[in-house]
Amino acid sequence: MNNSVSNTARLLWAGLRALLVLTLVTGVIYPLAVTGIAQGIFPGKANGSEIKADGKVVGSSLIGQSYNLPLKKGQETPDPDLKWFQGRPANGLGVNSINTQYKLILSGATNLSADSKVLIQQVKDAKAAVIKDNSVPGYTVKASEVPADAVTSSGSGLDPDISPAYADLQVHRIAEKNGLSVTQVQKLVDEHADGRTLGFIGEPTVNVLELNIALKSLVTKS
Repeated sequence: MNNSVSNTARLLWAGLRALLVLTLVTGVIYPLAVTGIAQGIFPGKANGSEIKADGKVVGSSLIGQSYNLPLKKGQETPDPDLKWFQGRPANGLGVNSINTQYKLILSGATNLSADSKVLIQQVKDAKAAVIKDNSVPGYTVKASEVPADAVTSSGSGLDPDISPAYADLQVHRIAEKNGLSVTQVQKLVDEHADGRTLGFIGEPTVNVLELNIALKSLVTKS
């Protein structure tokens, strides 16, 4: 009887020691080591790829933001503030859902098939809005000039980037709304366009948040 109790106690103690060691290694040492390495080698990415303006963190280069006017009485979805560059549609998990405003409660694709009547109508409506919003005196947007990313949301619904083609399409409107020259705004877009990774992976992009921060600075100086 005493031997049996003694063996049970030894097994319990061995199990407890294993649990303590594993907890220490996997719950303390490993996370601290990974965090330390990440902070030392990739501090920006480790801290969420933060973007700062005026000494404050204003967002992440990995997550899109909305640039809208305040909601009017009775409105469910605000109108875009057209003095700023606009990102991709953010339909996320539903039309006019909370995710449409880039709120990080929902993230995901629409899950609508390419032949979905709902998706086709969304694209048509978005295309009409892009043409209307970006056509200003002396410059009219043609339907053939509207790129796909201007009328479709990304898989996450939170894409922070747009194509250079969509940024270029907005140049005349941005210039008109902010009292700038087209040349000034186009130069801004060109300076913030990123090429393909390693020269051949992915597509060229423009980060909307970084571009709008630069636009704000340009407007302030002008």
